[in-house]
Formats: sequence, C-alpha cells, structure tokens
Amino acid sequence: MFDGAGLVALAQRVTKPAHLVAHERDGALGLSERPVPGAVGTVPALYPEWLGDQSFTEAHDVRFPYIAGEMAHGIAGVDLVEAMARAEMLAFLGTAGLGLERLDRELERLRTRLAGRRNWGVNLIHHPDDAAMEDAVATRLLRAEVPKISLSAFLDITPAVVRCAASGLRTDATGRIIRRTALFAKVSRPETAELFMSPPPAGLVRRLVDSGEITEEEGRLVSRIPVADDITVEADSGGHTDGRPLVSILPAVLSLARRKSPGVRVGAAGGLGDPAAVSAAFSLGAAYVLTGSVNQMSLEAAVSDEAKAMLAQAGVADVAMAPAADMFELGAKVQVLRRGTMFAGRAARLHQLYLEHPSLESLPAATRDSLEREVLGAGLDEVWQRTEQYWAQRRPSELTRARTDPRHKMALVFRWYLGNSVTWAVDGTPGRRNDYQLWCGPAAGAFNTWTAGSFLAEPGGRAVTQIARNLLQGAAVLTRVHQLRALGARLPSDAFDFRPRPLV
Repeated sequence: MFDGAGLVALAQRVTKPAHLVAHERDGALGLSERPVPGAVGTVPALYPEWLGDQSFTEAHDVRFPYIAGEMAHGIAGVDLVEAMARAEMLAFLGTAGLGLERLDRELERLRTRLAGRRNWGVNLIHHPDDAAMEDAVATRLLRAEVPKISLSAFLDITPAVVRCAASGLRTDATGRIIRRTALFAKVSRPETAELFMSPPPAGLVRRLVDSGEITEEEGRLVSRIPVADDITVEADSGGHTDGRPLVSILPAVLSLARRKSPGVRVGAAGGLGDPAAVSAAFSLGAAYVLTGSVNQMSLEAAVSDEAKAMLAQAGVADVAMAPAADMFELGAKVQVLRRGTMFAGRAARLHQLYLEHPSLESLPAATRDSLEREVLGAGLDEVWQRTEQYWAQRRPSELTRARTDPRHKMALVFRWYLGNSVTWAVDGTPGRRNDYQLWCGPAAGAFNTWTAGSFLAEPGGRAVTQIARNLLQGAAVLTRVHQLRALGARLPSDAFDFRPRPLV
C-alpha cells in the first residue's frame, strides 16, 4: 500500500510488523503486511503494554503502564479503583475531604472487593495546617495494609511520609530491601522531586525510632533507600497546579533522577487528554502516565451526572484559576471548569473582598446583601453558624483564632462557600449548578475534541477502563506512525488520527 485508507490501516495495525517497500517508479516508501522481495526495512510489532518502563508493570502487578489518579472527595472512589484493578491497571482512591469514618468504610470495601490483589492504592494528601489529620490518615492506610500509597501536595518530608516509607520494610535472602507498601510521590518541582528520590532526613528517622513509631530495623533500612520508588511529575492539571508545561518539567526531573537515583521511575501527569499527549509523555521518557480530569467523566466517577455533562461540554480553553479552599488566606489557586458555572468568578470575588476588608462587619450593606443573595445563598450569620458547627468537630482551634482575628473569621466564612461548592457538584445539589466547583485542566477539552462522534462521546460508553485502553492504544498507534514517518514512509494525515473504539 502506497496511499489511501489501506496505507493508513497498515500503519495503525500496531500489533503486527510493518514492512517498508519502495515504489518501483519513484522510490516512495509504502507498507506491506508481509515480507516481500526488495523490502527496505521492517518495523516490529508494538503493544500498548510495552509503552513506558516495563519495570513499572512488573513492580506493580499490572499489565499496562497507566494510572487513574486520585480525585479528592472520593470522586475517584471504590468503584473506579476496583474497575481499574480488575482491568490490570492501577488507580488511587481520592481521600482528600473525606472524614475519617468514611475513609474507614471505603478502605474496608476495597480490602473486601480486591482481596488478594495488590494493584490498587489510596492517596495521602499533605495537611499543612493539620498534622494530626495527616497522621491519622497514614495510620489507617498502614493498618489496612494498603499496597500502594500516592503522596500528594507535599513540599517536604513529614513524619507521616516516613512512617509510610518505613513500615514493613525487610530484606530478602540476598539482602535486597523489600517494601511492604509501594510509595508514589506526586510533584511539580525538581527540588521537591529530589526530596523523594533521597532517603528521609536522618533526624526525623531517629525521632520516629525513639518514639516507637517505627522499629530500629525499619529505621536502618529506610535510611538506605529513596522515600519513593515512583515519582509522578504533574504538569498543567486540574485542581492545585503550578501550570508548568510537561515538555519542560518532565525532562528536568528525569535528568535529576538519572543523576540522583537511577532506580527511581518517573511518570507523567497533567494535560493527558488524548493519544497525542500520552504518546508525547512516553516519548519524553515517562515510565508511566497518570490521568485525572478525563476520569471525572467516566461512569465510575463519584460525581453527579449533571457535573459530568458539564465537563463533557468543555473545550481546551474552558478552564480558569480560582482561590483554593484549603489555602485561601495564602492566595493559592486551583484550576477549575469555567464553562457552565460561575464558581471561578464568585470565588475570586470572595478573595478580593477578603483582601480589601478587615472583617465581615466592615462590609458595606449593599455588598453584604449582594454577597448573601448572589453568592452564598444564605445570610452571613447563618453561614457562620454552619461554619462554627463544622470546625467545632474538625478543629476547634480555628474557632479560637477566629474569635480574636476578625479577618480569619471572614476567611472561614468564605471557605464555607469554596468547600461546599465541591460537595454541591458531587451530589448534584438542586439550585446550585452555577456554583459547582469542578477541578479540571485543558485535558478535558482535548478529550472531548478527540472523542467527538465516537462511542466515548456518549455518557454510557465512558467506562474508566475504556478511556484508559483507548488512550494507550492510540498512543501506541501514534508512536508507530511517527516511527514509520521518521523512516521515510509517506503517510497521509489520517494516519495520525486514532478513533476510539470498544477494546477488550
């Protein structure tokens, strides 16, 4: 085949070798499905399983180098994690925003449903203002013997991280250190990556040994290995993001790993919404890929159908930055869906009022009235009562501070809106559609563009495993097509267009 649909079909048939042949008249290179006399070369078969670093699949008992990442408030929930595990892939339960009682229930469900499997995991997110909560979550993950833990939002190594890294360490007959719990660290900066590529700080290890939180042997062993064996480099993504392009940050961390800790695997996340992006990540050297935004649209995602429908309409530019609930007073931001919701603008207004006024009482009457009607949907006094009830159970020290710091009280009231906007989206709360906070990066728009007109464009077809398999299959096709083009084959542009299809 030298042109047309036949040439495209041969180029995209990645699980069979492709033989390069020269046209007898002009020497143009085409493809043959079988060896022929005068063939000038052969490109071997390529399977999606072979993308990335095969030590990843071996280490984590999976078939594919692919992870469905944690999504907070249980959006990446038990159903999603189970579906990925049974499809020989990996996913992490999103624990941020879950109470401890619910976390215990979810862990028990996972342990029951996935008994005997080790290709599943749970997220441990950093709590910069609540070390007790961080430690409590870590304790539960270790007690439940969660096989894999994804560490996210950490800027430094904390006691909870070291406990997760050290607990259950042992050596085999050859002296090799064996981890009971595999640790992944999600980072967006080389300096943070380096912390996780290194052994934990000696002083912190000693403190944990002296307090009895890890054994002397565990302390000795953890001091000989990196904190994490897998580093996930997160580029421009939904939620908290530094907004860095993958083509810049991933090579920097890969270079660091080669110099600092060659045994550490480095994966890619952020902006992976179509096969071209996934293929590019592997071409840059990623050992594995991790997706997030696209999985919110899956059947298994624990978010309302209305929210999924809104995400399904997103384009690559339909996102915005908005104040983050957990770091509101610091001015940190998260990337969210802009199309179909007014959350980003309303949240920005709250932060501006926080900057301009010293207290709720100082707000002009007209501003106060507008805020209650157009944003909060309730009176400020009523919102404060609900806020008091929440913090009285969660962390009473916040209320103590608010009684002497009017600005902090104002921040807590405004954070009530930011926090509840996620719950409203998850639950599909009637009358709150304009306030949905949906963490979303440009990958969602790329996914919608790629899947338009295919079975993955239909809500009923968006199984999380089908999203994963098609992204990987498409990445394998594009990898093959680029190989053929680099060798001189004249391929039409259609060869670069992998259309989604049901895969088994």
